[in-house]
Amino acid sequence: MVALGATLGGFNRREMSISQKLWQINWGLVLLVSALAGVGFAMLYSAAGGNFEPWALRQIVRFGFGLVAMIAVAVIDIRQWMRWAYVFYALGILLLIGVAVQGHVGGGAQRWLSVGPLQLQPSEVMKIALVLTLARYFHSASVEDTGRIFFLVPPALLVMLPVGLVAKQPDLGTALMLAMGSAAILFMVGVRWWKFALGFVGLCAALPVGWNFLHDYQKARILTFLDPTRDPLGSGYHIIQSKIALGSGALFGKGFLQGTQSHLDFLPEKQTDFIFTMLAEEFGMVGSLTLIALYILLMVYGYAIAFRSTSQFGRLVALGMVTTVFLAVFINMAMVMGMIPAKGVPLPMVSYGGTSLIVTMMGFGLLMNVWVHRDTRIGRGVGEA
Repeated sequence: MVALGATLGGFNRREMSISQKLWQINWGLVLLVSALAGVGFAMLYSAAGGNFEPWALRQIVRFGFGLVAMIAVAVIDIRQWMRWAYVFYALGILLLIGVAVQGHVGGGAQRWLSVGPLQLQPSEVMKIALVLTLARYFHSASVEDTGRIFFLVPPALLVMLPVGLVAKQPDLGTALMLAMGSAAILFMVGVRWWKFALGFVGLCAALPVGWNFLHDYQKARILTFLDPTRDPLGSGYHIIQSKIALGSGALFGKGFLQGTQSHLDFLPEKQTDFIFTMLAEEFGMVGSLTLIALYILLMVYGYAIAFRSTSQFGRLVALGMVTTVFLAVFINMAMVMGMIPAKGVPLPMVSYGGTSLIVTMMGFGLLMNVWVHRDTRIGRGVGEA
């Protein structure tokens, strides 16, 4: 039943009821997200030697909260997300500043804020906030607008601020994701290729200077990437053990709970950064390709939803969220294979981590929100039907 929503959010429009929105949710996408989470639960159970503690049970509980959050995000009017996009961005910046001022230090990096008994990682929140902000900015932009260099200065500053704050933590992996995800959105709205080429040339020119600002362990990661054998018991140990585990899985793997590299503690951070390596060791190439196929199917779902949206804001939000997930998957898998320097980027829905899991699910909630409101037209001004 269609209800008149004239008073909701100040919009003069006809609005679907909550039950209608729930009926519109793409439950196939929900099932796909749940399947990925299920892979994560199984691997965390294995990482603990066949126990739900200390990782799998907590991740299952977090998934339950994340599922509720995902559905809630999906049914909120898409114009409300557009209305509050800049507010979310400002909140994300404040959280990042809070990390810089009094953040919790762990693993040599200052990336978390303590909120009671919880540890919040604001850089994860910024992934969603930045996508919403750029989608809001470019919602009513024309091809002529994106061709003007001064029109691109504000979004460039909006990107540079969180990227700089995240890189200072230091968390170059997430900073790189924010920058690349933003560049993808700029490309989608029609920014000319020569501007990206100019930015790339400027980045290359700044590399010698940037090298001097890297921490010693970051320099070691890059040198280890170029030659893992230069320090096999130090900076090269992790990637060498990861490659051994990947290769030992062969075609069908050693079997569930039978991975030797992981269960004999040769494999570092097996519950987070190197969880894909553990999966490859236990389930082989077949298991690895199955997981990759699930991610590819998820990307196809996401891009199909984006191109079905009638609003530029919805289209950019969907494309931005799918691209963010793709970058996380690519960086994590490429890292454990030794294709890029080691970076602390979790594998979406599979790696252990509360903030990462819930924020990722909220991102999928935004993707479903675009699907639910795919026929909702948004005017050039906020709140216009």
